[in-house]
Amino acid sequence: MIACTDLAKLHGDRVLFEGVSLQFNVGKRYGVVGANGSGKSTYLRILAGEEQATSGDVIVDKRSRIGFLKQDRFKSLDQSILDVAMMGAEDVYAAIHEKETLLAQPHTDDDAIGHRLGELEELILSGGGYELEAKAGEVLEGLGIPSSLHQGPLSSLSGGFQLRALLAQVLAAQPDVLLLDEPTNHLDIVSIKWLEGFLQSYRGVALIVSHDRGFLDAVTTHTADVDYETITIYTGNYSKFETDKADERERKETEIARQQKKIAEKEAFVERFKAKASKARQAQSRVKQIEKIVVEELAQSSRRYPFFQFAKSHNSGREVLRVENVGKAYGDNQVLQDVDLLVRRDERIAIVGENGIGKSTLLKIAVGAVAPDRGASEWGHEVNVGYFPQDHHELLPRDSKHTVQTWLWQFAPGATQSEVRGHLGRCLFSKDDVDKPVGMLSGGEAARLVFARLAVEQPNVLVLDEPTNHLDIESIESLVKALSTYEGTLLFVSHDRWFVSQLATRILSLTREDGVEDFLGTYDEFVAKHQSRDHLDVQTTLQKAREQKVASKTNKGSSKATWKRKPDAEKRKLQKQLDKVMQQVERLEEQSAAIDAQFCEEGFFDKTAPDEVRALQEQQQQLNDDVAAGMEEWERLESELAGLEADAG
Repeated sequence: MIACTDLAKLHGDRVLFEGVSLQFNVGKRYGVVGANGSGKSTYLRILAGEEQATSGDVIVDKRSRIGFLKQDRFKSLDQSILDVAMMGAEDVYAAIHEKETLLAQPHTDDDAIGHRLGELEELILSGGGYELEAKAGEVLEGLGIPSSLHQGPLSSLSGGFQLRALLAQVLAAQPDVLLLDEPTNHLDIVSIKWLEGFLQSYRGVALIVSHDRGFLDAVTTHTADVDYETITIYTGNYSKFETDKADERERKETEIARQQKKIAEKEAFVERFKAKASKARQAQSRVKQIEKIVVEELAQSSRRYPFFQFAKSHNSGREVLRVENVGKAYGDNQVLQDVDLLVRRDERIAIVGENGIGKSTLLKIAVGAVAPDRGASEWGHEVNVGYFPQDHHELLPRDSKHTVQTWLWQFAPGATQSEVRGHLGRCLFSKDDVDKPVGMLSGGEAARLVFARLAVEQPNVLVLDEPTNHLDIESIESLVKALSTYEGTLLFVSHDRWFVSQLATRILSLTREDGVEDFLGTYDEFVAKHQSRDHLDVQTTLQKAREQKVASKTNKGSSKATWKRKPDAEKRKLQKQLDKVMQQVERLEEQSAAIDAQFCEEGFFDKTAPDEVRALQEQQQQLNDDVAAGMEEWERLESELAGLEADAG
């Protein structure tokens, strides 16, 4: 359990939140939502003890261990990836290394050393130290870092995968309280699905800051809304919170309107009869009644919606882009092969496909940022392209020479200062914001500035690569609204299913098996036709990854050509073993699901003794471990059986 009482945080004269008294309970997962800059990350840092509140207290159970995901905890890039993941359990990790150091000394029979080894052994056992390495490896695998890399240095990973290792560090420690600030950053669909599963089975307290509404809907049981200079908890995931908050606001506004109407009626009576002797007493009574009526003053929401607006300066030709026989490889990795595409004026094309298939590369080839190995890409007549790259910071200067205003002004040289400030204001840059150095902008601010540039330049073709990255929910909704009314041609890549479903009228699907499929219709229509190609649905993508993994193991086993012809009896024996393992796995999964059902019962954690809850959690963990072991045996038997059948064929 973790709680706060009368908590407040001020930045100068600005109030982020105040008077916050909340309790976060075991078995609940809270999505922490609010506008950029509202104080979500600050609140997590205060709960973690990383930042001081202006006033108030944070209360944490003394036995609780807190795991806090932040973006700057790397101590050394020379440490192995596995060690980095294990370091989250600081006491246990330190005890393991101290024990190894003592055992390496020549005089381990010394009484003092022996006593210390006993203390360390007890600490390691009680903290699950002997399972820590296996757990860390499992989490790293789940987050997309294969075991073949675990012993390598952290520096061998790209920046995005280093952040995955940092997330693994928090999760592998199995803390009692999880504080996660944007955990899905730099994760692909499969890793996000794995994280969803991890959090859904997590039985501690979790607070999660995220702008991914799909992720929040999948994992959260409650929503902590940072708004109106306070924090309010709603029961339910993000979609339910959104409805409940709007309903609550509407009820308050209706009540205020009713009270104001009542006051107006009484004031009219007083004004009409205050000078009339026969009505003086009633008029005075109305005055007293007015004084007793309390009209609630609604606070101003911190949520701000930018007003993106994209227009085209002129029409392009009917044929906007022609891509012919394009191929591209990075070393041995062939990402595009024989791609043909004709984009016509006013189309809205979404490029979809699994990670690493070449979607961003295709956009880069189209805009001339990358040269194809073969084939050609050519824009049509009178085409004016506006490009939003996945790393949109590459369009912005890193130095402090340009401010937000001066940088945008250079793309609208004929505009007045007032007009430039108008563009910036619509993208939520106001007052002192316009004088901020471009190199100091956050990811969300930088994205909004690039959109301001696209508004100024008025291209008739927009090429957008993951445009929702770094945007808050309000900005994503505003972007969809602006692109829906844009009268030019749209070509884009996005992992956000809601975003794609709202905009696309044509789908270009890239697959390793079938190459390119060009589908004329919306994404929902595409999915209705090809359920197995729902690249933006995590369940479908995860299942596909599992099938590829099994197929890979099967191919690996059969390619060694070490199988010798065996009688049918051997195949029957393997099939019998396989059936038995399948039944065991199904039974274990049913038992784990039954415990899940208990956890989901209304008031379970309130009416159940902590020891009983802990026992059920340990039982479920063992069941899940047995399921994982059973799945490995299942895959082994499948591979062996496939090898026998291939040999027989």
